[in-house]
Amino acid sequence: MELIFATNNANKLEEVQAIVGERFIIKSLADIGCTDDIPETGVTFEENAQQKTDFLVNKYGLYCFGDDSGLEIDALGKEPGVFSARYSGTRDMEKNIDLVLEKLGDNANRVANFRTVISLYLNEQQHFFEGTIEGRIITERRGSGGFGYDPIFIPNGYSQTFAEMTPAEKNQISHRAIAVQKLTDFLRERYS
Repeated sequence: MELIFATNNANKLEEVQAIVGERFIIKSLADIGCTDDIPETGVTFEENAQQKTDFLVNKYGLYCFGDDSGLEIDALGKEPGVFSARYSGTRDMEKNIDLVLEKLGDNANRVANFRTVISLYLNEQQHFFEGTIEGRIITERRGSGGFGYDPIFIPNGYSQTFAEMTPAEKNQISHRAIAVQKLTDFLRERYS
């Protein structure tokens, strides 16, 4: 089965394909020739994820899924949240990380979580899948892998940041992995 993933983020695409395996072929926006900037104007992860699938369904009529993910930091009132990708006003993740670290300062409360919501449009129905991983924000970057806020996030029960883990290690525990596994289980139940 082919599904369109409403992303051109190669890192996300690779993570998702590794989790779903060979049973499902995941294609990106580029694979279908979509160069539109899909709006993300929602105030929740669910709204943004659904906006992506609604856009693809309305324009291309394809089975698809979209996600929205973000970092939620307790001491910052769950910021950056849905604004994670543009927290500093730009898509520059170095600036976004700098802003998080600046706002946290020497605050002892470093509790945070990553959250992903996936919206799947299939057979004229919308389905949602969520994944969350709890952890904490450290005071300086560590590791060269991963992407986004991975260099400053350590999941509970681990001593490494996501950026210090191998992709396989991260894919076993990440918020996206949890949500994608729920999506995969749902698809396998119906299309095995």
